[in-house]
Amino acid sequence: MTPDRSPFREGLANLIGSSRPVSWINTAYPFAAAYLMVGGGITAELIIGTLWFLIPYNLLMYGVNDVFDYESDLRNPRKGGIEGVVLSTRWHRLTLQASVLTNLPFIVALIIMGNALSTVILLISVFAVVAYSAKGLRFKEKPVLDSATSATHFVSPAVFGIALAGAEFTAPITIALIAFFLWGMASQAFGAVQDIQADREGGIASIATWLGARWTVRAAAAAYLLAGLLLLGTGWPGALSSLLVIPYIANVAPYLNLSDEECERANAAWRCFIWLNLLTGFLVTQLFIWIALAF
Repeated sequence: MTPDRSPFREGLANLIGSSRPVSWINTAYPFAAAYLMVGGGITAELIIGTLWFLIPYNLLMYGVNDVFDYESDLRNPRKGGIEGVVLSTRWHRLTLQASVLTNLPFIVALIIMGNALSTVILLISVFAVVAYSAKGLRFKEKPVLDSATSATHFVSPAVFGIALAGAEFTAPITIALIAFFLWGMASQAFGAVQDIQADREGGIASIATWLGARWTVRAAAAAYLLAGLLLLGTGWPGALSSLLVIPYIANVAPYLNLSDEECERANAAWRCFIWLNLLTGFLVTQLFIWIALAF
C-alpha cells in the first residue's frame, strides 16, 4: 500500500501544478531570445531573468488566477489537467505566499541590475500579471482589456529583455513586438471561446461572452492574419516568421461559424494550440540561429 504524500510534497505538487509547467517556456523563451538577439550575451542578467520568467513569474500569473478563480474553476470541466488545476482552498494562502516570496528576490535583483526603462517595463509586467486575476482589478472580466492584458503577459518579457540589454527599439523590432502582441490577443480571445457558456452561467464577462463565439473566432483569425502581414515589414530574413501564423489561422478556421451553444467544441483547437506553440518556438529558434550565423 502506497503511503499518503506528506503535506510538504502535496503542497509542492499543487504549487507546481498551479504554475502550469507546460507554459513555463512561453514566458522564459521570449525574454531570453530577445535579450540574446539584441546582443545581451551570456550574463547574470540573462540567467536571473530567464529563471524568473521560467517558474516564479508563472506561479505568480497562474497561481493568483487559480486562487481567485476557484469557484468558477469548480464548474469548469477543462480544469484538473494540462489546462490548469483546481486549487483547493487548503492551498490558497500557501500559493499567494509562495508567489510573493519566490518573485520578490528576482524582481529586486533585476531592478538593481537594470535601468530606468527596464524597471518601468518590469513593473508594468508584474502589474499586468496580478491585475488580470486579483480581486478588485479582475482585468480578465473586462472585454478586450482581458485580451490585451493577457498579451502583455507574454510580450512584456521580450520587451523587458530588450530594455535590460540596453538595446534600441528599432523599427523591425517594434513591428515584431506589435505582431507578437496581436498574436497574444488573438490567442487569449480564442481560448475564451470554449468557456462562453460556463462564463455566462457564472456571471463572468470576457471578450468572447461580449462578441459571441463566431465573431470572437473571426476577430482572432483577423488578428493572426494582421500579425503575419506586419511581420513582412521586418525585412529579410525576419519576414519568414510571417509564415508561422498560417498554422494558427488554420487551427481556428473550422470554427469561424461556431455558435455560442457549441462553444465547447473549440477546446479541441485549444489543445492543439498548446502544442502548436512548442513547434512554433522550435521554428523561431531555427530562424534565430540562422540569422545569428549568417548575418
